Amino acid sequence: MSLPRQLRTHQRRLAGVVAAIAEGRTPARDILAAVTPGGGKSLLPVIAAARLKAAGLIDRVCWVVPRDSLRLQAEEAFADPAWRAALGHGLTVRAAENAPDPCRGLDGYVTTYQGIAAAPALHLAEFRRHRTLLVVDEMHHLPALPETDPMAAAQAEAAPEEDLAGAWSRALLPLLECAAVRLLLSGTLERADGRGILWLPYRSGPRARTREVELDAPGWAVIGYSRAQALAERAVLPVTFGAMDGEARWRDEDGHSLGPHRLANRFPDETTRPALFTALRTGFAEALLHEAFLATRDLRARRRQARGLPPGTTARGLGKLLVVAPDQATARHYLGLLRRWVPAREAEEAVALATSDSGDAQQTLAAFRLRPQPSILVTVAMAYEGLDAPEVAVVAALTHIRSRPWLEQMVARATRVDPQAGPYEQQRALVFHPDDPLFGRFRLRMETEQGTLARRPKPRRAPGVLPLWLRDQLPPREGITPLESNALALRFDTLAPGPELALKRPGLEAAADAPEAPSVAERRLRARIGEMVAAQAVEDEAMLQGPRSGLGGPGLYHRYNATLKRVLGNRSRAQMSLLELEAAIGWLERNRLADHQHLLAGDPRYAWTARKRAEWSPPARRGGTARAAEAPRRRQGG
Repeated sequence: MSLPRQLRTHQRRLAGVVAAIAEGRTPARDILAAVTPGGGKSLLPVIAAARLKAAGLIDRVCWVVPRDSLRLQAEEAFADPAWRAALGHGLTVRAAENAPDPCRGLDGYVTTYQGIAAAPALHLAEFRRHRTLLVVDEMHHLPALPETDPMAAAQAEAAPEEDLAGAWSRALLPLLECAAVRLLLSGTLERADGRGILWLPYRSGPRARTREVELDAPGWAVIGYSRAQALAERAVLPVTFGAMDGEARWRDEDGHSLGPHRLANRFPDETTRPALFTALRTGFAEALLHEAFLATRDLRARRRQARGLPPGTTARGLGKLLVVAPDQATARHYLGLLRRWVPAREAEEAVALATSDSGDAQQTLAAFRLRPQPSILVTVAMAYEGLDAPEVAVVAALTHIRSRPWLEQMVARATRVDPQAGPYEQQRALVFHPDDPLFGRFRLRMETEQGTLARRPKPRRAPGVLPLWLRDQLPPREGITPLESNALALRFDTLAPGPELALKRPGLEAAADAPEAPSVAERRLRARIGEMVAAQAVEDEAMLQGPRSGLGGPGLYHRYNATLKRVLGNRSRAQMSLLELEAAIGWLERNRLADHQHLLAGDPRYAWTARKRAEWSPPARRGGTARAAEAPRRRQGG
């Protein structure tokens, strides 16, 4: 397959990796693409699917995205006529709902984390029927699970409750285990909460209580594309930050008036969060928003003049403003301010709001991406990640969140090169933000650290002692009432390119002919066990179609996992030794998990009622082929 010269470095590297897989020159079946936000990940699934399908290694592609708004962009990536001609492919995918036959005769489908979690059995059955390339977009959203990650297993014992992200991971895990090839995409290899990321291999980190992604793990192909590389290839724009200092006053939960306190400080302290909370909802926010508005208006005027367009003319490539608000109520307040600053006849069309509680949010996002108007979009979180809108040139970061992954994605909305905005040299991303030490810490980390670490949670401290800057996403204490704030000074700085993504750490090189490391063997055996459990779940699910399908549903794979755990001494896969993992595989080769469901009696998460057990009692110790053959007779009542 001839590749065009305009492919970026990471895209050429992926093409080489996929070619090696297709030609049998590497056993790797896991590909991790760590691509800086805005560096261009959307073409990678197209490159991989086209070559693997042509080589006969896959039948279909399933691309999973974190939000529904990204499904259309995934479809567009496969349908782009220029890339179809350049790559010589004729593949087509569709945005699928949770209905049978998601491909509908095409080469694959696009779905969301939520879609997988709502109907895991449907998707797992598809993966068992067809050799599938699984593409997981923005992998960092998925935390590691106790079943496959030893540290997650230890953390689960201390905090057994599972959040929504954990439920997504639980739904995606069997698909990862059954996929023919896995392509995992992310703009960051860190999670805001410090937990590990699902499926990724880890080793001890350079500092105490940390782990880092094992970028050179056997069986993996890792493709890195740092911001420094992207800048060198002119794939992303340089970033200038406009940091605004200010001061704020608020009333605490006891009714005491505090302040004024400055936003800017050398280090975070107990006033940092409350001051930021207050500033984003009072006069300071209006001043910062107005600076971003003026910068956007001036940019659009200069570009109109350069193109000879009359004042007020709308056209593509003039530049747009993205406003990220701290909450929906404040977003609506910002919307009102912005609409007062533009001519009344243009206000409704030029300034739009897209929040999760608005029914037309998806249409608004599409218009912001594809049309000259709106030129200003106010949102909270819907558009910060994955939004492919190269016309965004200015971002007003009026959000309290200070985690590195979140802010990197937000900044990247303005770093995409706009082909309609003139020469690269004349384009630059401009990000306005409060000049607080938490944002300064984020900028320093972008310039000096690789984002590949997972951290063990530190022991809880006594109330009032926990440093607020260690709790990136927590708002201030309840009861704080913002009183007033004002802006003091605005300064501009250009972000340094940042570090490269090192695929090896000094001192960790191993001989090429070294035997398989125990941790590598453990990961391989855990994945094999998961695949065997999934196979039994899918085979048994086939017999439960129709009026007796109550035994199936979202929990069958995980119910079988729980059964296996009981059989093997109540130890999860992540806690087993090599010998125990090998014994588990041997047991699964000889036994059916459906025959041991009595071991879950009394567990409310997996309990089967006596009526359901009576409706379906599978023959003991019968092979999968026999069960599958018998399924039609059962459905017919035979």
